Amino acid sequence: MSTSERNKWFVLAVVGAAFFMTILDVAIVNVAIPSIQKDLDIAEATVQWVVTAYAITFGGFLLLGGRMADLLGRRRIFVVGLVLFTLASLACGLATNASVLITARAVQGVGAAIISPAALSIVTTTFTEGAERNKALGVWGALGGSGAAVGVLLGGVLTKYLGWEWIFFVNVPVGALVFALTRPVVPESRADLGHRRFDAGGAVSVTGGLALLVYAISKAPDVGWATGRTIGLLLASVAILAVFVALELRSSAPLVPFGVFRIRTLTGANVVGLLLGASLYANFFILTLYVQQILGWSALKTGVTFLATAGTTVIWAGVAQGLVTKIGPRTVMTTGLAVMALAMLGYTRVPVDGHYWPDLLPIYLIVALAIAFAFIPVTIAGFIGVPGHQAGLVSGLLNTTQQIGGAIGVAVTSTIFISQAKSGGFTKAAQTSGYHWAFAALVAIAAVGAVAAFVFFRGARMPEGETEAVTVSV
Repeated sequence: MSTSERNKWFVLAVVGAAFFMTILDVAIVNVAIPSIQKDLDIAEATVQWVVTAYAITFGGFLLLGGRMADLLGRRRIFVVGLVLFTLASLACGLATNASVLITARAVQGVGAAIISPAALSIVTTTFTEGAERNKALGVWGALGGSGAAVGVLLGGVLTKYLGWEWIFFVNVPVGALVFALTRPVVPESRADLGHRRFDAGGAVSVTGGLALLVYAISKAPDVGWATGRTIGLLLASVAILAVFVALELRSSAPLVPFGVFRIRTLTGANVVGLLLGASLYANFFILTLYVQQILGWSALKTGVTFLATAGTTVIWAGVAQGLVTKIGPRTVMTTGLAVMALAMLGYTRVPVDGHYWPDLLPIYLIVALAIAFAFIPVTIAGFIGVPGHQAGLVSGLLNTTQQIGGAIGVAVTSTIFISQAKSGGFTKAAQTSGYHWAFAALVAIAAVGAVAAFVFFRGARMPEGETEAVTVSV
């Protein structure tokens, strides 16, 4: 391997470490919520904001973060997000009350929303489109696909042995190391658009609209989907996003040039990514509740058992990227979503007195294959034929659809669970029935995702050769 080739993989290692932190923090908090609530004396209605605050800002700022990376410099924006995320993580760990913790989590989400698209656009502009980039995105997909499972594991271990504060403190040394390595390892690059105009109106409207949409969806299970509050918030978010579309159509330098959606594989990747995010994030959310509330597993045991999914996903990732390179994304992606649907169907049969074996472990292993075969081709396919100057934009779009999908999936399955469990008086049997119905909804979502993958990627092939050049400097 030449020096330049080694440098590329060093770049992937550095930005991948930061990306992995942002994915971990989606799930790592869930198992620590009871400890946080007890130590900081947070009310039941308030404690979920520790999770929701991160989700709102993460989902809301992704598009802005991606386009800023293209316009202002990918390494520069990556570092801004990294510093913000690391300092916010430190503030989370030092928090002594709910207000400080929730505020710091919101800031942490902004940092994550800047890191994720900037890091992915650095990867896609560092590696040449084709087999080389597919290998890199295979690693990237393994990081993203296993991040939620590792988050549950790490959250359980740290909460058990060091205290909940360490689920945040662990980010500080990692962030400091990545910061130290970024300038000497990661080259600067930006889109050569011939201008540096920034679409402020588009940035404000899309960020506000997406953040409000995630908030409305996240709170719907608590206040009800048919309430005036939920309907009003959803309508307001749609109205703000409509303003965004109107502004973009008139702008000479739009934040999101809608012509990019003429690339059919990009449009398909976003549609499938939305459905994949819904099924994947909701799966981990509902499953964590089941094993802790019904089976009575501790945070540590919950985390350790998810290692089966996380570890196996990494193994299947290499197979998935190799298959995408050889036969294209359609078959691999369709298979991944179909297997995900079958795995969710298996979860609809988990009993009240379930055991790790044989009730859960076989499905954990099947989910690992599904994650690798779905997540990796979606990421690879999203960049087929995308010019280098739009790498940050596309990264932001893919991350946004997956996060919005995750919010929708969690909200829908939570609503189904609560409705079913409430009708049975919240007994263990009623709650288990609620989880069964929630997983049944995920069967449908994953199945629709499989159909979408089959339809959108008909005839899609992996191109050979290099992508459009970008301006690069050290």
